[in-house]
Amino acid sequence: MRDAFLKQLEELHKMLAEMGSLCEDMIDGTYEALMNMDRDQAAKILTADANVDLKERDIESKCLKLLLEQQPVASDLRTISSTLKMITDLERIGDQAGDIAEIIKTTDLLQPVKATRLGEMAKAVASMVRESIESFTNADLKKTKEVIAYDDVIDGLFDEVKKELADGILNGEATQEQILDTLMIAKYYERIGDHATNIAEWSEYAITGVHRNSWKNTSKSFRRS
Repeated sequence: MRDAFLKQLEELHKMLAEMGSLCEDMIDGTYEALMNMDRDQAAKILTADANVDLKERDIESKCLKLLLEQQPVASDLRTISSTLKMITDLERIGDQAGDIAEIIKTTDLLQPVKATRLGEMAKAVASMVRESIESFTNADLKKTKEVIAYDDVIDGLFDEVKKELADGILNGEATQEQILDTLMIAKYYERIGDHATNIAEWSEYAITGVHRNSWKNTSKSFRRS
């Protein structure tokens, strides 16, 4: 009985890894589309978003089935509940990659993109997504902490891009519309980094039984009381 349940958990890990890989591919696709203003590539990203949504539903269904049939406790329950939280973040990552693709399809951003560290942001958040999922499937606590800490690097890159775009306005290197669209893409990447951080925090919870944000909320409650 236990062996069958563990096999199902392994399958759950595999499904989550596949969903994470789909999201990573979408982010990589936005990078390629941005660097070349490739509208065909952008269209492929929008198609891939539907596959992410399907994967989310499949994983959610499997999690609920395990909860009902196995009634897991302790670390097994944390694994399943964390997975349910993670797929929500992954689905939003897919949506945001799709939002980036929509902008690429309608606007020529080659000049402002080449003048900023936007491509670096894209590569960095794709890596964060991959490593956040790996930290969970491998129960790697060290990697969860590395991903969480790296969010500060993404925030720093976002600030750099904003400054570079402001300089572009002053130098007349791009139109106001191009600057705003590029800034919106940077904001989507920054949000993807936030979602990858959320995934790593749920991975940390699955491993340790403690979610760091719950501690923050508890400490605030004590200070108020």
